Amino acid sequence: MKKLILLVLIISSTVVSKAQERHSSFDTGEWFKFRIHYGWFTASYATIEVKDETLNGMPVHHIVGIGKSSGLLSAFFKVEDYYETYIDKEEVKPYRFIRKINEGGHTKNIEINFDHQNKQALVIDKKHKTKKTFTTKADIQDMMSSFYYLRNNINVSSLHKGDEQYVNMFFDNENYLFKLRFLGRETIKTKIGKIRCLKFRPIVQADRVFKEEESLTVWVSDDDNRMPVKIKADILVGSIQADLDAFKGLKHPFKIVVD
Repeated sequence: MKKLILLVLIISSTVVSKAQERHSSFDTGEWFKFRIHYGWFTASYATIEVKDETLNGMPVHHIVGIGKSSGLLSAFFKVEDYYETYIDKEEVKPYRFIRKINEGGHTKNIEINFDHQNKQALVIDKKHKTKKTFTTKADIQDMMSSFYYLRNNINVSSLHKGDEQYVNMFFDNENYLFKLRFLGRETIKTKIGKIRCLKFRPIVQADRVFKEEESLTVWVSDDDNRMPVKIKADILVGSIQADLDAFKGLKHPFKIVVD
């Protein structure tokens, strides 16, 4: 259960494609809320918000993700997760990533500062009071920034069923290469109404929390917002789902499918 919040904050980051021209799918003020559940049982909620801020004299987007257990789950397994990223407004690349979590007593307090010119990441472990520099791959993204970078760069006009794309991500002191397969378009029923979506399957490592490539499916809106709508995953203890529960501040018009 301690992976519930991480699921929402990381999975959307694997939606990948290469664009032929610059596109901006989001802006300051965008906010999403997700309900994470096992069937009817609500385990937790997670929110992601885009704010304006200045970092080292540069205007940046400050994106904050918060996940907290709710109801019965909080009584025996308390979850409080905070994720933050500071990204360049033009290129959507990360300068700083923060992960501060408490999952049933398991805690982490990590800050990562990215040096893109030298392809390095300075990882500061505030809990253990350590600092270490790692070499990163080209065009590196952190767990959260990749979500926004790839939303801006997905080229829907060139997507074909079965297409596979890749993204470099740095997380937990390691470089990861994620592969994503496009499954097609689908209209799904949500609390908000029926939404036309792009459907993807990330291919993840078998020794992580997820099983093999059939374990995870992600739906994002098939419009200029490209917002995450639904995430369904099979994990070691069963199957869980994250559904978009509320939103505001979308940059582009949003349409519900009317029968």
